[in-house]
Amino acid sequence: MNQYRPIFRDTPVVVKNLIIINVIMLLATFALQQGGIDLTERLGLHYPGSDKFRLYQIITHMFMHGGFMHLFFNMFALWMFGRILESVWGPRRFLVYYFVTGLGAVALHTFVNYLEISSMQHAISAFSNTPAPELLEKFVNKNLPSPSKQLLDFISNWYDEPSSSAFAIEGQKVMEQIVRLKMDIPTVGASGAVFGVLLAFGMLFPNTQLMLLFPPIPIKAKYFVMAYGVIELYFGLTNSGGSIAHFAHLGGMLFGFFLIKYWNKTTRNFY
Repeated sequence: MNQYRPIFRDTPVVVKNLIIINVIMLLATFALQQGGIDLTERLGLHYPGSDKFRLYQIITHMFMHGGFMHLFFNMFALWMFGRILESVWGPRRFLVYYFVTGLGAVALHTFVNYLEISSMQHAISAFSNTPAPELLEKFVNKNLPSPSKQLLDFISNWYDEPSSSAFAIEGQKVMEQIVRLKMDIPTVGASGAVFGVLLAFGMLFPNTQLMLLFPPIPIKAKYFVMAYGVIELYFGLTNSGGSIAHFAHLGGMLFGFFLIKYWNKTTRNFY
């Protein structure tokens, strides 16, 4: 047991405290669930148009995670790459970088959500002018990953009575409910900031060899970062990869890139 203590004791102060806070928040989430308190709903980031949105969620969601594995991979990456960056930059600059990339992730993720929700609202407006079961079916297939059997049966029954105004009214209500559902989905995790940390490591130490687990081959940090960025862009544009906020990851990397470039131009000194 003693052989592991120096590893964490030698971890720089900012990285160490970020890890501790994130672990505490996950434990608190599990503990409070037993009492009926959902911290994810309260502290996770909701879309600004949602009734559940609170301004503080822009920060608090960065310390929330969806489970142990989500937390483990984020904190392991933060420890692995962040401690090196903090040792080079110092705690102040690293902390500034961490939060700038985290907020950058929020900005891009929210902007993409805005585009998606605006598109959904335009579809609803078009539907209200010419309601039809095929329009509802297209909307559901595009925006609801796992529609219920009841909803699918509703659409099927409407095809049997395509001119029914009752079906049209209910169909619009369904579409509006799907929009509200999307607005109310909370986003949690430090992934945006962690991807920013990964980007910074790749830029500062581009030729450092990293050993992948799957497949177990060495790869230079710069190629690893570029590959990750391309994968995230692909998943984001194709809307695949489950519920992962891929554009948040890209936002962290994008804002990290610009911040490092800005620092390189304005100063040669670290904090």
